[in-house]
Amino acid sequence: MDLELTDRTYVVTGATRGLGFATARELVAEGANVVISGRTQESAAQAAASLGERAVGVATDNADPEGAARLVAAARERFGRLDGIMISVGGPPPGTTADNTDEQWRSAFESVFLGAVRLARTAAAELAEGGVIGFVLSGSVHEPITGLTISNGLRPGLAGFAKSLANELGPRGIRVVGVLPGRIATDRMNQLDALSGDPEGTRARNSASTPLGRYGEPAEFGRVAAFLLSPAASYVTGVMVPVDGGARHGF
Repeated sequence: MDLELTDRTYVVTGATRGLGFATARELVAEGANVVISGRTQESAAQAAASLGERAVGVATDNADPEGAARLVAAARERFGRLDGIMISVGGPPPGTTADNTDEQWRSAFESVFLGAVRLARTAAAELAEGGVIGFVLSGSVHEPITGLTISNGLRPGLAGFAKSLANELGPRGIRVVGVLPGRIATDRMNQLDALSGDPEGTRARNSASTPLGRYGEPAEFGRVAAFLLSPAASYVTGVMVPVDGGARHGF
């Protein structure tokens, strides 16, 4: 299948590693240009260099009020167009209701929620018909995950925002989608597994409870994300697509 991504340009935030980087890598492999963001210029530049001439790195944090405008400007200056954005953020700190502090909640809200809203709003003002806005969210949109109380609180609200945005932008021919990773073998997942004190045992138990019997690879997530951003998914909007090996119990 031709995803029709050649020479299209996408911003992918939080893309120096993990799921964001996997998405950027698949987009470039399909012929797209990417502007990737990282918290430092060094990390952004290194990640972009590893992807080749179709990638450029920009240092910005999702919580930075000026960051969205810089990313859009970089896309237009380097590649002359903007076709979409995939908004990926690092996971909020783990913990329970009793553990997490006000400051942790406040910081996560600025980055995970308000930062994503700001990025989407900025992109929406720049995109033309055929544009797309994607959100990397979490299975906690549907089912709370033990020990990730902040994520459980913020991700469903962001999914609701994405659904509202899909309704608002649909008449302009702009799509909005969410991607819900399950247990994907990233550094973040390794850190979460290690919190149990028995990371190998935790991974084995989690794998056993997943119908496909294993953790996913970042590339498997990246390919789904690239498809959803592409014109090949031109009639897909307003949905939350799980990439979780069947772990979600509901329909």
